[in-house]
Amino acid sequence: MSNGSTPPAPRRLRGTVLVVVAAVAVVGLGGWLVWRSPGSGGEPPRAGGISGHGSGHGPAGEDGGHGSRGGDPGKHHGSLKGKVVVIDPGHNPHNRDHGREIARQVDIGNDRKECDTTGTSTDDGYAEASFTLDVARRARTLLQKAGAKVVFTQDGDRPYGPCVDKRAAIGNTAHADAALSLHADGSGAGNRGFHVILPARVTAGPADTAAIVAPSRRLGERLADRFHAVTGSARSNYIGEGTGLDVRSDLGGLNLSTVPKVFLECGNMRDPKDAAQLTDSQWRQKAARGITEGITDFLAH
Repeated sequence: MSNGSTPPAPRRLRGTVLVVVAAVAVVGLGGWLVWRSPGSGGEPPRAGGISGHGSGHGPAGEDGGHGSRGGDPGKHHGSLKGKVVVIDPGHNPHNRDHGREIARQVDIGNDRKECDTTGTSTDDGYAEASFTLDVARRARTLLQKAGAKVVFTQDGDRPYGPCVDKRAAIGNTAHADAALSLHADGSGAGNRGFHVILPARVTAGPADTAAIVAPSRRLGERLADRFHAVTGSARSNYIGEGTGLDVRSDLGGLNLSTVPKVFLECGNMRDPKDAAQLTDSQWRQKAARGITEGITDFLAH
């Protein structure tokens, strides 16, 4: 402001001052807009939403996680950079053509069991082996996006199997931070819900689960919590007495593991209501998200 004792500035100088002031104002406004732009600080995006192209019994890998618009599980629950996750898609779509090979007995420590089985299916023929591959591929996409290295025991690329002892060995060789075997049950109609199978303490022959029982339980509990929250599926009404958790000593994939490992039975393919979910591609995408969040919660704590 002028106090009357200073002569007014020449016209050219006054114009220059006005240009400088205007420029400063524009730069300041631009900086404010950049500071306010989404994703540059502030609240992170919320996880949510699912994708898919409708339900149905499409081939394994249909909508294999490519359309997930539901946010980044890694950002929401912590980065998985440097972590190794082994996913074991239960059974194999080609097992049915190799009956003699999969019937071969293998040592699981406290017993001998078949190399592998064909798995179950829905009443109208959607195979468990196709379901497990589809969900596994979706989960792989999300886990890799969160920074994890993901190893599969099979990706539909083997003539059969691998055998249950080899499935465990793949996780051990990879020094997995977490391993998950994916399945769907084949119980009677009316038996509904998912459950997580935890390793019992087994020390016999090549089996010694003493070191993995406790961390595997933590993995199973985290997985059950997130799977329930994301999919909305109830915990099993026929196994686990409402906990959604079951402990078994008769599964070679658990007995022979030296890394934290659980089985997830995502639902009962023989129950019409569960089957409607398992055959829905959008529900399978939610299942993959629940799996990813459960594994991430375990590895982040």
